[in-house]
Amino acid sequence: MTGDDVLEILDALRKAGSDVWIGGGWGVDALLGRQTRPHRDLDLMHRGGQEPAVVATLAELGFAESVDWRPVRFVVVDARGREIDLHPLVFAPDGSATQASLEPGRPFAYPAACFVTGTILDRTVPCLSAEQQVYFHQGYEPTDRDRHDMARLREAFGIATHF
Repeated sequence: MTGDDVLEILDALRKAGSDVWIGGGWGVDALLGRQTRPHRDLDLMHRGGQEPAVVATLAELGFAESVDWRPVRFVVVDARGREIDLHPLVFAPDGSATQASLEPGRPFAYPAACFVTGTILDRTVPCLSAEQQVYFHQGYEPTDRDRHDMARLREAFGIATHF
């Protein structure tokens, strides 16, 4: 997944009126304003009520569903091997959101302040905050990519991470 791929996908979704935010590795790189490593996929958070438009738009780009773990997440891939991991969010009036988890009654929390912007290829893009990225990198054995991403956030923002 290249930076140009990310912008193509974001442009199509924006044109369709869908609100999305970048998380994961591309989200970290958006916060840093530069690509720091190769990315195998793109993590996108989206408004759950906009899911039909998101799915239809991605289908127009050649993406088809490959994994369905709704309401927690689902994955789409295209013939070029590009993969998008989609996370539906339910928003509260105060701008915060929740995402279902595999543990019933324990949703993932997204405070309103975690929805920020970053930069990919000199373009402003919606993404998750550094603090939210750290929050989501807890409770599992980190990969080398996770260690890389958290190290970049520590260097750039001076924030503590658990690994």
